[in-house]
Amino acid sequence: MRVHGQHLRTVTLEGSVVVLIDQTLLPHQLAFCRCATPADTARAIRDMTVRGAGAIGATGALGVAQAALLAPDSGYFDQLRADAAVLRATRPTAQNLFAGVDTVLHAALAETTPDRSRAAAVAAAQAFADDDAACCAAIGAHGAPLIGERARVSTHCNAGWLAFVDWGSALSPIYAAARAGRRPFVWVDETRPRGQGASLTAWELAQEGVEHAIIADNATGHYMARGEIDLVIVGADRIAANGDVANKIGTYSSAVVAARHGIPFYVAAPTTTIDPATPTGADIPIEERSADELLWTQGVDADGVWRRVRTTPAGATGRNPAFDVTPASLIAGIITERGIVPATAAGIASVARRGPSAGPPA
Repeated sequence: MRVHGQHLRTVTLEGSVVVLIDQTLLPHQLAFCRCATPADTARAIRDMTVRGAGAIGATGALGVAQAALLAPDSGYFDQLRADAAVLRATRPTAQNLFAGVDTVLHAALAETTPDRSRAAAVAAAQAFADDDAACCAAIGAHGAPLIGERARVSTHCNAGWLAFVDWGSALSPIYAAARAGRRPFVWVDETRPRGQGASLTAWELAQEGVEHAIIADNATGHYMARGEIDLVIVGADRIAANGDVANKIGTYSSAVVAARHGIPFYVAAPTTTIDPATPTGADIPIEERSADELLWTQGVDADGVWRRVRTTPAGATGRNPAFDVTPASLIAGIITERGIVPATAAGIASVARRGPSAGPPA
């Protein structure tokens, strides 16, 4: 996608260094984080320097390739497994992370010598990243017909190109429709507590010249009730075998209100997000993050200085689930790179991938 007219990807591998757009600094500063070791790469995933299902998955894949490049010949395969396990353990919900790590590790362990394994790991990691970008472009092509002239689209969190290698999932159909001249308008939920909608989605849409407005998360129902939202498209962090979807906290609320007002609610995700081994949404592990994300706010003040301020009473406590589950019954369809399928067991099975993403190698 374009940033000041320049094409960028969210994550790349330069030699043995994993290079990421530092999402913690956006929208105020575009900067890159250079991860020199697998431990650095794991830290970047864990502290949300990189965020978004596809971007996390590609970072995990490139992190395994990095581990292969840096592991010594002596004890190579044991070190590779250990580094991959650290990467895999960074976040519990996003299925793409496990798909990326496991895909590259399978390729690397299929070889019998360190040199051949390193080459296989790098090739598999690059192919995984390229596949993510290609899938998201295809999601845009399949989803764009849903967006009519001047359609008013609601989304939640960031599921744009920053959340993937390129194009994104939920925003990809919007970008495709905009480039086709349909002039969509996007309601951007701020997405408390980390504000990925307000900081990342709004920044992306501005780069692409797509008209939008940032609103408080709890204003979405207001605009639905007033007839000012035509459809909803959100991303996903994991899709269960029955069509239930885990996504950023607040997605379920949006889906419930959309159903109340007869507004179609779509989920956009590449098939790497599908986990056939997870039967239903109730089986998806939900990450709970530090309550500090609720109790404190950070940003740039009027003088351009980064500050972190407490916005809650001293001594207050909080609970901070990062995701919720939207049941399949509330979803009009799932937009994948293979087309739009119903959020049913049969629909999911028709597009679900099989292979390494089902679990780590022994």
